[in-house]
Amino acid sequence: MDDQVVRRVFQEGGRDFYQQQPSTSSSSSSSILQSLPLHVSFDHGYYLLVKSIQELRSKKDGVVTVGIGGPIGSGKSSLSEKVASVIGCTVISMENYRTGVDDGNDLDSIDFDLLVQNLEDLVNGRDTLTPVFDFQGRRHVGSNAIKSISSGVVIVDGTYALHARLRSLLDIRVAVVGGVHFSLLSKVQYDIGESCSLDYLIDSIFPLFRKHIEPDLHHAQIRINNSFVSSFREPIYKLKCKSESQNDACIFQGKDAQVDNCIEMYLRPPCASEEARINDWIKVRQSGIKYYLSLGDQRIVDKNYIIRPRAEFEVGRMTLGGLLALGYTVVVSYKRASTSFIDGNLSVSLETIDTLGETYMVLRGTSRQIVGTESSRIGITGPWITKSYLEMILESQGVPRLNTPPPLSSATPAATQERKIEAPKPLRISPNLVNHIEDLPQPWTRSPTKSKMEHVLATWHFIPSDPLLSDGSAATGPHPSSDALQLAPMPDSYDLDRGLLLAVQAIQALLENKGPPVIVGIGGPSGSGKTSLARKMANIVGCEVISLESYYKSGQMKDFKYDDFSSLDLALLSKNINDVKHSRRTKVPVFDLETGARSGLKELEVSEDCAVIIFEGVYALHPDIRKHLDIWIAVVGGVHSHLISRVQRDKKRVGCFVSQDEIMMTVFPMFQQHIEPHLVEAHLKIRNDFDPVLSPESSLFVLKSNKQVAYQDILKILDPSKICSSVQNFIDIYLQLSGIPANGQLTESDCIRVRICEGRFALLIREPITEGDFIIQPKVDFDISISTVAGLLNLGYQAVAFIEASAYIYQDGKILIEIDHLQDVPNPYLQIKGVNKETVVAAGSTLKLDGSYTTKSYLEIVLERLPAVERSSSGIHSQQAARLQELVEYILSQGSSSASESSQSRGASPLEGVIEDMQSRIKRLERWQAINTVLWTFLMSAFLGYSLYQRKRQ
Repeated sequence: MDDQVVRRVFQEGGRDFYQQQPSTSSSSSSSILQSLPLHVSFDHGYYLLVKSIQELRSKKDGVVTVGIGGPIGSGKSSLSEKVASVIGCTVISMENYRTGVDDGNDLDSIDFDLLVQNLEDLVNGRDTLTPVFDFQGRRHVGSNAIKSISSGVVIVDGTYALHARLRSLLDIRVAVVGGVHFSLLSKVQYDIGESCSLDYLIDSIFPLFRKHIEPDLHHAQIRINNSFVSSFREPIYKLKCKSESQNDACIFQGKDAQVDNCIEMYLRPPCASEEARINDWIKVRQSGIKYYLSLGDQRIVDKNYIIRPRAEFEVGRMTLGGLLALGYTVVVSYKRASTSFIDGNLSVSLETIDTLGETYMVLRGTSRQIVGTESSRIGITGPWITKSYLEMILESQGVPRLNTPPPLSSATPAATQERKIEAPKPLRISPNLVNHIEDLPQPWTRSPTKSKMEHVLATWHFIPSDPLLSDGSAATGPHPSSDALQLAPMPDSYDLDRGLLLAVQAIQALLENKGPPVIVGIGGPSGSGKTSLARKMANIVGCEVISLESYYKSGQMKDFKYDDFSSLDLALLSKNINDVKHSRRTKVPVFDLETGARSGLKELEVSEDCAVIIFEGVYALHPDIRKHLDIWIAVVGGVHSHLISRVQRDKKRVGCFVSQDEIMMTVFPMFQQHIEPHLVEAHLKIRNDFDPVLSPESSLFVLKSNKQVAYQDILKILDPSKICSSVQNFIDIYLQLSGIPANGQLTESDCIRVRICEGRFALLIREPITEGDFIIQPKVDFDISISTVAGLLNLGYQAVAFIEASAYIYQDGKILIEIDHLQDVPNPYLQIKGVNKETVVAAGSTLKLDGSYTTKSYLEIVLERLPAVERSSSGIHSQQAARLQELVEYILSQGSSSASESSQSRGASPLEGVIEDMQSRIKRLERWQAINTVLWTFLMSAFLGYSLYQRKRQ
């Protein structure tokens, strides 16, 4: 994806090792980084860094050294960990090089001599010993041996990683700014007003930043602005109850328990009133010599669960002193002594709070269901407490009074009322392009990427649905006429993290003020992140998610117009929503996307445990649907915007400029005409600027081999209680923009791949990173309409290749094994896929595939089998060209027709014949698969029974 950017990065210059090499080619083929002002997002920076390391590693002998520096809380350690999980490199943390117990951010507290010696040893091919520091014991406890032969890449991670003493030893220099570092600055500036300049605030709470850290960041070759803040995307679910000492002691017997003693304190802003919300306070936790800060008591309470984001980050002792000097006061502090152990996916802790004089049992986990199930399994059943320790202390002691009265507010009563809701505006996401430093507000090291770094979220308000009723009131208590209440739309749009929190808060406000049930609609274009948001909301509040795809009319999916509103069974959808609103049981359809028909009905009932229902789909906010809903949420961006950016980039490569509106009208004609007008009326508008294509969060680790593996061997490595299998036949069409310069053979990176599978079109975005035997690719496939494919063809893309194949898929929730039979390729290929790298490696070793892996794409494999005269830029045999042309003509004829018209009967077409042939083959394969599964199950059961019989006899 970023080949041109990477080529720009690798220019002559840098370390002396490469300056001595004679230049034998143009700059595009040079081999070292130069200090270019590349200013990118976190995900984009991760992708560029991995590509740069791989490029440099292939061009030099010896160790590649990388320095990742930046202020505390910027996300540099997260970046190091994610790169290490892909590259498999050695990470050296500068925190282990402390010379004492003082503030670790002090330049004099770092043993640079030892760090330089360790780096020189590795660069020169010598083994070395790096120190290990115990932060609880406040001392060095030993050393860690690093062998140079296994350290192809070494990353130095730390605040001063780009210091002048280290830069001469670093091949790649990366600066990371933003994150919660910016969030704290934004909050402090909000709390104390405009009386202090940004430089003054930085010098107060980060006194070393401008003098000792910021100057070094300007020497970075890749500059990453991390806009990520605390997020509920991967929250921690917690259950808490009072401890019963006798029973709880039994739980900890035989466990490898860890002890942690810390002090937790809450700082109140200098201008806070007596009634200030505790959410506006800053929490500081001291553990050993480390200080951790989080912005307020960020949490969601749903039933018995306390749900918190991963919001804590380390700060120096000087930061705490700076906050106190700015007028923040410690209003509550207490000691928390905890003993904890990890039991599978559950963390169990006994926590004693000295101020309360009580001990509590706390269970934590990343899955709501697992926390609830495991608590029952180990015999902890409550009664549960949802109040925080802070709330319990304030209840028993009261809120400490202010030492001085806060200044009187100059705001007039009119100004404090609900601000006027502006006219809705279209939601768009700008392309995620690489910015140059001259295009950014200076200085880049302290300029948040988001236009508004709001740390305080707006409060939901209600307005009467009848305009003749009284004015809207805040969502602070039950309303006498709750049935007539509706949410007041938020005038601004929010990013995905803030939007997720606001969506959950809106549900809770409606449950409290209107009562159950609450029906939520999430609408937006395909690939924008609707389904992902709906699932994350459902995980937090524990509710059902219904996709509007379930309401497709049988027999109307033949024309591939999945974004046609007339394809939905609106009558059944309205009946289901009406039943839910009146708390009646209802039956919602189950649609089989493979056959294009309904496969049955499932019962849906609103209960006390499930009082929220989420409907998500492209047309979830259509006027005929949203009138039945309580909350309207619009989501734009995501992969939808990624495709627009990809088209713009391809057009730029051939010397053309196409506006975003022109691409939208051509590629997504239904969106601008029939979907976008409904989104602007939403109560909550979310801009999903998260790029799943570049993000390490959405990657799959894939091993591919053409070695033959027996079916029974595959079954042995899968969990028999969770195994499921399926068969798919598909055609992959590769689209390339006419005029893109080709360097000989056709490559997958130059193409957009469209898959026709089970009668549907899907866009497969594959911009993988290959590392060793692994293909690391994003988990991004999203369905598109035939009109989108036709739009790409109308923009100048040409179908240059296609691959026909059938796939047998086996999975158990942890790994997926896919056996692909490619047409005209004699041997099938086996792929092992999973999100856990070690699990994928173990599966491959069990199947005895080590040494047989390939990282070639199927396009490369097919091209290798073509005669030499047919390779060039065409990925098909000459006799296949006619068939591909038939597919293209059908797509253009069907996709270019008016998307708003209802589907009409047509005569048989070449593609329909292909699809019907594929469907008949699928049925035959499914029958064979069912017979095969039954036979193998019978044989395995007989073998197991015979083994048990023999053991019993012995």
